[in-house]
Amino acid sequence: MQQLTNRCAGTMAKDKTGSDKALSKRGAALSGDAPVSSSSEIAAFLSAAKSVAPVTAGSGRLAFALDATMSRQPTWDSACKLQAEMFDAVGKTGALSVQLVYFRGLGECRASRWVSDTRQLADLMTRIDCRGGQTQIGRVLRHVADEAKQKPVSALVYIGDAMEEDIDKLAVMAGELALRKVPCFMFHEGHDAAAAIGFREIARVTGGAYVRFDQNAAAELAALLRAVATYATGGRMALEKSGGSAARLLLEQLGPGKPSGKPAGKPTGGGPKRS
Repeated sequence: MQQLTNRCAGTMAKDKTGSDKALSKRGAALSGDAPVSSSSEIAAFLSAAKSVAPVTAGSGRLAFALDATMSRQPTWDSACKLQAEMFDAVGKTGALSVQLVYFRGLGECRASRWVSDTRQLADLMTRIDCRGGQTQIGRVLRHVADEAKQKPVSALVYIGDAMEEDIDKLAVMAGELALRKVPCFMFHEGHDAAAAIGFREIARVTGGAYVRFDQNAAAELAALLRAVATYATGGRMALEKSGGSAARLLLEQLGPGKPSGKPAGKPTGGGPKRS
């Protein structure tokens, strides 16, 4: 876990897609005494992550990424409960391995191992709390693209409420995921207009889907997350057979007869530059 985490952080740190303007704007909204991750907290998370058994079986791989910056604090507890329930539902299928990725604070971004026992991931998630900082969506996309180079990734689920990065640069990274047939399912909490535009574009480029939700739609979000898990394990055919309003919503955005993971449109530019 620590090797993966360090590699993730090292690669992602080289890709700074956020603007100074966005950072200063976000910073102005934060308290000046926002808590910073202590060394003991980080050590506790890494220690728990090392104990997670690596995946040994499964027909699909689902990357599950979270924005854990301070703006999500008001709804974080309910969000964690929903996400834990999703992990439990996925774990019962026995056919999907999951990796948990999250970012928060000033440049902090971490990833677990790929595991099939998702109960351990749910436990890891309880150790995460929100920290002030700007979004690092570009780092998440780059990390998942790197993972897909080593072994196919069925889908990326992203849950967040803001986007403070250059959308053109994010679209280029999304284009690399599209080429590797990794659809992004972007779950948007709240009403931020910039996030809506950016999340929709990432979903469009990768052939995924965009869904907005709020804390009053807990049941709907849980159903949508389970539908994504179904797609990740069995593709479009499994999603069509599963039925239900959540599956229909995703299928509408995936488009009629579109193969799993096929991009909805040509990405602009090539893949992200490597330094």
